[in-house]
Amino acid sequence: MNLSVRIAHDFGGFGLDVAFEAPAGVTVLFGRSGSGKTTVINAVAGLLRPRRARVAIGATVLADTDSGIWLPPHERELGVIFQEGRLFPHLSVRQNLLYGHSARRSGTAGMRLDQAVEMLGLDHLLDRRPGALSGGEKQRVAIGRALLSQPRLLLADEPLASLDESRKAEILPYLERLRDELEVPMLYVSHSPAEVARLATTVVVLQQGRVLRQGPALEVFGDPMVAPLGVRAMGAVLEAVVVRHHDDGLTELDAGGERLLLPRVSQPLGARLRVRIPAQEVIVAGPRPEGLSALNILSGRVEALREGEGPGVLVSIRTRAGRVLARVTRRSARALDLREGLHCHAVVKTLSIAPEDVGAGEAFSFEGIPSGDRS
Repeated sequence: MNLSVRIAHDFGGFGLDVAFEAPAGVTVLFGRSGSGKTTVINAVAGLLRPRRARVAIGATVLADTDSGIWLPPHERELGVIFQEGRLFPHLSVRQNLLYGHSARRSGTAGMRLDQAVEMLGLDHLLDRRPGALSGGEKQRVAIGRALLSQPRLLLADEPLASLDESRKAEILPYLERLRDELEVPMLYVSHSPAEVARLATTVVVLQQGRVLRQGPALEVFGDPMVAPLGVRAMGAVLEAVVVRHHDDGLTELDAGGERLLLPRVSQPLGARLRVRIPAQEVIVAGPRPEGLSALNILSGRVEALREGEGPGVLVSIRTRAGRVLARVTRRSARALDLREGLHCHAVVKTLSIAPEDVGAGEAFSFEGIPSGDRS
């Protein structure tokens, strides 16, 4: 079910003018604070009435100012996940979930309570009240409540922003599961590169109220010309398959025929993964280097170079595993005579790939990830 959005609005000194089409899955609005991400979410939800707008989910039109169509928020049948869970403190987890269930769309079978409980690992929490839950548990309940309202579309406005890293790590596998198993599209706001790289089916990059780039997550993150959060935040995303767990604590992946070694991951053999490799963690070498401690050496050719205002150069290298980005100094680029078409090697230290940069690839089976509390 495709999502179609066109919105134009003026806020004094800030003008928003965006248009994008997104397929099923998770569409992430990505960019700096003030780029217009939350404004788009509010317009889609019906909380802001823009000067011009057209929002449609499949054949259902939620807004079309040219035709005089503007459904109020309560008629749009959307599920919303806020930064904080916003649960009712006097109700149990079960009652909070059922509150959303009572708002189901007429004539739809939708998700059952037991399905939401199983999917989000809430069975042991049902009789607790929100005051007895961790931040991650509250967000899982909030997600369940949104799902049980039988929404046409899920809206998530930085739902992990208020959580620490351990709680984010708890929630992300459940969001990946929603992406892979549900037919309900999700519009998701974030400015965390690692979070977006793990979750996004489609990325819409916003900058100063305009769409800078949009497309599949792997293509957008591998584009050296797209740096909405600055070059320090850039990193390409590779898809790989788990082929072996070694006794020394490393996991071996196959990425398009190239071997990648990572610190141990919990997914089973055959699982598809996404691996984000930050550009600043990649070293570029000409001939294949020897005698290094780094275990990941990918052969490829330089596709493009982008010089910044400072001393750095962003190098795009096409390998069999996919596109890899490397951030080097201009001096190093000159010393290596880096240019388009040059054969070279991208070197990545195994321990430089953080756990938060490794997630489930789309259509990944959730087997082996516990449904209970992982905190």
